[in-house]
Amino acid sequence: MKSNKKSNSVYKITFTALMAAIVCVATFCRFPLLESKVHLGNTACLLSGFLLGPVGGGLAAGIGSMLNDLVSGYGLDECLVTFVSKYVMAMVCALVAGKGTKRFAAAGAVLGALSYVALYMCKTFVYRRFVYGYPIEAVWATMMSKLPASLLNAAFAIIVAPILYAALRPALEKADLLRKMK
Repeated sequence: MKSNKKSNSVYKITFTALMAAIVCVATFCRFPLLESKVHLGNTACLLSGFLLGPVGGGLAAGIGSMLNDLVSGYGLDECLVTFVSKYVMAMVCALVAGKGTKRFAAAGAVLGALSYVALYMCKTFVYRRFVYGYPIEAVWATMMSKLPASLLNAAFAIIVAPILYAALRPALEKADLLRKMK
């Protein structure tokens, strides 16, 4: 029994690290869409929640996104905010989707992605207003200019992550990996 628990822990750690690497790399993958740019990072964060559950998915999403920020040259404060917001995104997705039905999976993706958008907008407000000292009008203008791209990224992730999960799930279940990862 102990070796089985130990073996499952190794699977959890390994898959969490693998998904963190996928999240990091996916965030670099950007393409233009509707006068904005979409990246695959949010999709990978939601997929982490689906595959690894609230804690493992949150860690994979947070660590992978934070590593992407570090490699991109952001400061430690930005990296920590990214870790928390992406962790919450995957955690919310997993908590809602964990009910098991397709309806809950879709709701998990929506609520996870929208929780990230809300946190990103809050971060933008706090940084612009209190860290940089911008006047409130400039803060709102900045937030409104960032909102369409954020919502577009959320919509893309909401559509694509459940499709990827549905495609991967049968093979992972057949190999008994889903049970070992959660």
